[in-house]
Amino acid sequence: MGAIQVNLRCKHARSLGCLAAIAPGLGLAQIASAAPSIAMDSAVYVERTGGGNTLRLEPADRLARGDRVVTILSWHRLGGDGSFTITNPMPRAISYQADAREDGEVSVDGGRTWGKLGMLQIGSRLATPEDVTHIRWRIPAESVARGRGNIAYSGIVR
Repeated sequence: MGAIQVNLRCKHARSLGCLAAIAPGLGLAQIASAAPSIAMDSAVYVERTGGGNTLRLEPADRLARGDRVVTILSWHRLGGDGSFTITNPMPRAISYQADAREDGEVSVDGGRTWGKLGMLQIGSRLATPEDVTHIRWRIPAESVARGRGNIAYSGIVR
């Protein structure tokens, strides 16, 4: 698989996820593919509780330790067809929690090996959400044919 051009525009430029997406060494979603040309956007939201235990998502202008954040990666096909893979390094400041898709895989060793959390080990112990270094999703050709899609995952600010 060859790498293709990724256009990553953050909707909330001051948010931690956007800083992580554009600052060197902090994380950048990458797309690998043989065929389609894909553009990506990233938006980071923080979960807030309101009166009556309602939960709402707000743009992540400021984050504090313990905040639960939701990152939404949106992709749009610019051309081509076929499947592709999105790989997203986890920012060190965020501890992975959950993926909205069933087919997401995680790595706990910098992207060398992949699997489901609860199956991966570090030494003799099972890996925990805090150990996740990367997340990846394989986008099948039938999804690419629709032209666009979203992927969401959550984490907690360390």
